Amino acid sequence: MISYTPRIVDGELDELLQSLPALALEGPKGVGKTATAERRVATAIRLDDPAQRELAAAAPVAVLRAPPPVLLDEWQHVPAIWDAVRRAVAHDAPPNRYLLAGSAAPAEAPTHSGAGRIVRVRMRPLALSERGAAPPSVSLRELLTGSQPTITGRTAVDLAGYATEIVRSGFPGLRRLSGRALRAQLDGYLARVVDRDFLEQGHAVRKPETLRRWMSAYAAATGTTTSFDKIRRAATKADREAPTKVTVGAYRDILERLWLIDPVPGWLPSRNHLARLTEGPKHHLADPALAARLLGVDEGALLTGATPPIVPRDGTLLGRLFESLVTLSVRVYAQAAEGQVRHLRTRDGRQEVDLIVQRSDQRVLAIEVKLGATVSDDDVKHLLWLRRRLENDVLDTVLVTTGPQAYRRPDGVAVVPAALLGP
Repeated sequence: MISYTPRIVDGELDELLQSLPALALEGPKGVGKTATAERRVATAIRLDDPAQRELAAAAPVAVLRAPPPVLLDEWQHVPAIWDAVRRAVAHDAPPNRYLLAGSAAPAEAPTHSGAGRIVRVRMRPLALSERGAAPPSVSLRELLTGSQPTITGRTAVDLAGYATEIVRSGFPGLRRLSGRALRAQLDGYLARVVDRDFLEQGHAVRKPETLRRWMSAYAAATGTTTSFDKIRRAATKADREAPTKVTVGAYRDILERLWLIDPVPGWLPSRNHLARLTEGPKHHLADPALAARLLGVDEGALLTGATPPIVPRDGTLLGRLFESLVTLSVRVYAQAAEGQVRHLRTRDGRQEVDLIVQRSDQRVLAIEVKLGATVSDDDVKHLLWLRRRLENDVLDTVLVTTGPQAYRRPDGVAVVPAALLGP
């Protein structure tokens, strides 16, 4: 038996279930939704099991009469279940009654979105602090208060350690694996996406290798705002007949429905006068380990830079995948603090801030990510630019690094090793 790894989302689920009758826990396959949900229910109905799926499809309302709380796992296989839960909630179901878990949006959408009835909760792969690499000493929630907390802490996690974490994956079931066994599991995961998950979404892949090349090109664009057309061209250089934009659009749509593409939207502030910001997303896969595997790189290749680019990029692939690892972690922490994560980039590219964590009052925490242990004034110039422009709307500024020490610079920027940042 694999022991349960406590998740940051546990606290969010427990708090919401005290007051709400139905939650939908959403995220990619293998992220740990079932293990997390099963700890909170009396009855688990697994709709990826053909027998249970047939019963639920025949009588969805009867299934809901099981001893509560009820887990409806992989509910997307029986979309009618969603509507049945929505109707039960509308008829004053008590709190902590239904927990739906899904690894994809259903190919056949439910009749109703569930808005106002079923609250959605996103679950992502393990953040760095959940992996146990080091006890975090800097709280993102505290940074979001604007109190300018004291920044301290030291970690032994170095550049090689972060490269290992990128490749090792944040899927809980893969954490005990390494080497060939880990690579085989990641290959199997990706093969299932192409061979089975697309078909379950109602899309037969005519040329699996073309889809695989597009996914690899997208992986190479991790941490960039490269245009989708540029990714399409990079993925089809060897093809005599390139896939159309419509085909590539279908790829993107289905991968988003499978929660495997997890782009960071551009930030468009509503209460200040920043102009000329790009709305384009910054590209990320659900787990940087998937990107590394699609590109065929391991820790050694990342550390030596032996990674021929598919899509032209600034900086190293290790730098982009490190940013993706930090982005995954920040999104987990921000969700716990009820913050939204965006990125900032001006249209001319002169100013860029990797991550903007926004509170409900529109005030923000600005975060830059640097692959390196030493910090120069040039590394924080965009953070200081944003602070000058927005003044009190910037709660704090943070530079996340691969260094050993957390501290606050004389200019007020908090320098935090990635392993020391936590919820």
